[in-house]
Amino acid sequence: MNPFDSQFHHSRLRYRDHPKWEPKRKFLLWRLFRFLIPTIIFLLIFVGGIIYLVARLTGNNNLPTLWILPVVFVFAILFPMMFAMAARRSFSSFVNPIARIMAAADAVADGDFTVRVPEDGSGEFGRLARSFNRMVAELQQSDQLRRNLTADVAHELRTPLHIIQGNLEGILDGVYQAEPDQINLLIDQTRQLTRLVDDLRTLSLAEAGQLSLKKEPVDVQELLSDVATSFSGQAEAAGINLRVDIRPGDIPMIISGDAGRLDQVLSNLIANALVHTPSGGAITLCAAPHPPGVRIQVVDNGSGIPIEDLAFIFDRFWHGDRSHQNSSGLGLAIARQLVQAHGGSITVQSQLNQGTTFTIDLPDKS
Repeated sequence: MNPFDSQFHHSRLRYRDHPKWEPKRKFLLWRLFRFLIPTIIFLLIFVGGIIYLVARLTGNNNLPTLWILPVVFVFAILFPMMFAMAARRSFSSFVNPIARIMAAADAVADGDFTVRVPEDGSGEFGRLARSFNRMVAELQQSDQLRRNLTADVAHELRTPLHIIQGNLEGILDGVYQAEPDQINLLIDQTRQLTRLVDDLRTLSLAEAGQLSLKKEPVDVQELLSDVATSFSGQAEAAGINLRVDIRPGDIPMIISGDAGRLDQVLSNLIANALVHTPSGGAITLCAAPHPPGVRIQVVDNGSGIPIEDLAFIFDRFWHGDRSHQNSSGLGLAIARQLVQAHGGSITVQSQLNQGTTFTIDLPDKS
């Protein structure tokens, strides 16, 4: 079913109420009359010329009668009928659709992205209306995403800024002493702000297709081992078994990619898994050939993700568990964009209280 069908009835009522609808319709109607009137005059002259030519060729001397009767007939019956039929057909099939689209375009230019035009007919105007509606829907979605991003960024910035401001004011007022604990707290908040700004920049560049990748041969086994080593301390402190599962003797898996960005993807996934895996749990990094490239999986047996949240986990600032707010909420969104920048894909499977599996498919040449 067309996604705009539910809005058609509303649109049919709205486009006539638009202040520019009637002027557009009158303008187009006037243009139509400007086309039809010269056409009628031309037809009269043409018919008269034919009659005159026939009279001369036949030698008929009763020329006035031959002129008067056809002209009266044409003016009295044929031309009004032809004009009415042509005007009605042209008005319904040309003027109204164009006027609707012009009025809707003016509404969009004024910032109204909810406007839609009826997709009547299967001809050129029907295709034009469908294209227009798709364009406006994409503009509406982009505008909503922009608004959501602005609100999310403001929300994420508010907390660390309030902490920094409050502590600095407390130090100035003598409530707090400029001791190492207070200074370290402020430094932690500034680092959080720095991470947020860096994450936003990375995400924006990746979404715009402007993120530069330093392509080089990457050994997947070494990549996974390096990432596991960097998180081994955190995993040990949390009582979580972090391991790499690549069977010895497998053919070396080499892909073309940016090792630093791929490390960032896996780091985001492991950091997320560490948060949601309880003590005594396990996180496994797996890799295996998957033509035409390599499949990498990050598997944990943690708390899992509710099924209703699976569709949103790659969205900006998504926090599945509101009790964990230390991250910026951009890690999974960045991971998806970086994987796509390498020509790959990332998916997730999860069950509550059983664990989560992130699967990354990367081509051998990206």
